[in-house]
Amino acid sequence: MICSSSLRLSGSGTGTRNSPSPPASSGNSDESQSQVRRIKASPQLNRWSRARSIRSGRKLDRSAVSATVSTESRDKSGSPVRSELEIELPMSPKGDSRSGSSDDEKEINGGKPIFMVSDGTGWTAEHAVNAALGQFDYCLVDRVCPVNTHLFSGIDDVEKLMEIVKQAAKEGAMVVYTLAEPSMAQFAKQACQHWGVASSDILGPITEAIAGHLGVSPSGLSRWAPERQKSPLSEEYFRRIEAIEFTIKQDDGALPRNLHMADIVLTGVSRSGKTPLSIYLAQKGYKVANVPIVMNIDLPNTLFEVNPEKVFALTINPVVLQSIRRARAKTLGMDGELKTNYCDMDYVKEELEYAGKIFAQNPVWPVIEVTSKAIEETAVIVLRLYHDRKNRCSMPRISKRY
Repeated sequence: MICSSSLRLSGSGTGTRNSPSPPASSGNSDESQSQVRRIKASPQLNRWSRARSIRSGRKLDRSAVSATVSTESRDKSGSPVRSELEIELPMSPKGDSRSGSSDDEKEINGGKPIFMVSDGTGWTAEHAVNAALGQFDYCLVDRVCPVNTHLFSGIDDVEKLMEIVKQAAKEGAMVVYTLAEPSMAQFAKQACQHWGVASSDILGPITEAIAGHLGVSPSGLSRWAPERQKSPLSEEYFRRIEAIEFTIKQDDGALPRNLHMADIVLTGVSRSGKTPLSIYLAQKGYKVANVPIVMNIDLPNTLFEVNPEKVFALTINPVVLQSIRRARAKTLGMDGELKTNYCDMDYVKEELEYAGKIFAQNPVWPVIEVTSKAIEETAVIVLRLYHDRKNRCSMPRISKRY
């Protein structure tokens, strides 16, 4: 879908990355239209627009009104500079989607749309929306209030943003955005108000709060802006690569002599989730080693020689562990003629009891119950305890299970 817009910048500041287009002259309509730039939307948005237009048999009105967005930036000396961005906004669709037309209601009944708009990858917006939707599981699961989410990433100019907000107005969608550049965020707010689109700025309020707390102004640049990509191979990048390489080499009890080099040491019975948790933590830059606990096999002495505050014990429900081991044995071909007690419930319980005795002998090790937790949830607990201990604050109670 294509719509018309014109941009005009006044003042000494720069309110957006777009180059200003000449304002429409006051002459005849043909000459005025020739000076108005045509906006090319994303292919995905075009497909959605065409499909919905065909089904509804309605088109957007191309008439326009102007809206002025005032933005404030700072020059090199740190002085505030105000600028005004005048955007020609098309009028809301005739028979506004919020007026309750039957065609639009049929579209929305398939799931209320939420548009997530970001000037970067969209990770922040997507995870924030998913976290919020988790509060509505009671109706989402039963399809009482179905939701359709659409992510628009890399939106770094006003033209694309205007096209998305315009489509949101047509479909009755909510717009949730994380736009670091103040002028872009301000325009998103103004455009949504103009078209009556429900919206929420995720990044703006927290950025303003932190800026007030620190007493400095934010850069207003996306994390993926070219200006912030001068050194893609940064020290943090190499630190994460080093952590991943170390963690892979230390998997499943390999090279126990290197446990003192690890930031975090995980221990627990087989299939308690040590390896995936190790890799997840390694991707965040932590060197992780994991040591399996197996009956009749002595644990390495280095496990008891390292700083006990960096050792974390994992435990799991025996019924869940048995089902996981059965699936694992099946993939390894151990469920046929080859007899093993690896999946027997009695053996599973005995091995968990054996591990529990080792944990009790080392009360400084936190015992984390992983049965009903995702890897991310377990990682949050591990890192919270790790940093609490490192910073000597909020020390956990001895032998507490998490």
